[in-house]
Amino acid sequence: MQRAIHRVVFLTAAMLICTACKQASRYKFSYAEPEQQGFSTAKLEVLKSHLEESGTSSMMILVNGDVIFSWGDTNRKHTIHSIRKCLLNSLYGIAVSEGLIDTTMTLRELGIEDNEPGLTDNELDARIIDLLKSRSGIYHNAAAVSEGMLRGMPERGSYRPGEHYYYNNWDFNVLGAILEEKTGRSIYELFLDRIALPLGMHDYRGKYAVIDAEQDGVEIPNTDGFYQYEKSKSNYPAYHFRMSARDLALYGQLYLQEGQWEGKQIVPADWIEVSTYPWSVYNPEYGLARGMLWGVILPEEEGEGNSFYHTGAGIHMLGVYPASRLVLVHRVDTENDFEYSRDKLYRMIELVFDAKTE
Repeated sequence: MQRAIHRVVFLTAAMLICTACKQASRYKFSYAEPEQQGFSTAKLEVLKSHLEESGTSSMMILVNGDVIFSWGDTNRKHTIHSIRKCLLNSLYGIAVSEGLIDTTMTLRELGIEDNEPGLTDNELDARIIDLLKSRSGIYHNAAAVSEGMLRGMPERGSYRPGEHYYYNNWDFNVLGAILEEKTGRSIYELFLDRIALPLGMHDYRGKYAVIDAEQDGVEIPNTDGFYQYEKSKSNYPAYHFRMSARDLALYGQLYLQEGQWEGKQIVPADWIEVSTYPWSVYNPEYGLARGMLWGVILPEEEGEGNSFYHTGAGIHMLGVYPASRLVLVHRVDTENDFEYSRDKLYRMIELVFDAKTE
């Protein structure tokens, strides 16, 4: 499969002007006192103090669609890291529903290959659905892989497609390439037209670039997204998004509303249901599982539905908690010097749910 993007690309001035016109109708957030939505103002002040000391850049909490807590510069865009994967989920749901993608197709049928060492016959049997579930059995080098991912990576050929869960950037990056091949458009343009504009996002404009992360002195571009190539590892780039907290909150609210937005079905509800099913339970003690491009939290009480989330760099978070009708967004400016640990994220989550009064 040939990639259509090989150089730094910015959308044309005419397209940007057109986009600005389209985005004149931005979503108007509604606000409520915490007590109106079953939260304590006093305890949210404790959360605020924690954020001020911890290194958070911004945070929002929505309950029943109302903003009950907003802190920091919520309109500031910076990289969302792995949260990019749950953004891809919506575009796949739309493409599948429109018949553009068949998730049973294999990599062999799709013509997917990669640099040496290339894919084996067993690996070419992996289907799109296996990649969506992080169960491809393909442990090829990939762009934007962290040290933590490498520590857990199985040996090549250890498992057949579908047999084993492994959080795998190769799967995610190739899914992006397949989507673009099947739709004929970039991820960033698709997200603008199919998600950002219908939701009335405030800050996302669909502007993107391409970087070679293997060159010295490469800086993160001031765009809404960028393709990160590391061609010594793989032919397929990572597709990074840069988004604001308020735009991520709208995305979470779309999923809380089962894909509906102002009377329109933006993302199919059955796709959201199957995507947030716990296909791979990897931590039974804490009820943590993996769906399709979403992390899943199993309910503590019978009868409650699953919650779902995605983190980025272990410290950004987009969480959707249907039982509480709650959307949570937490951001850290990882594009500049920062000090923020995963323990601080866990403490933040604890303080949010400690503030509940109902």
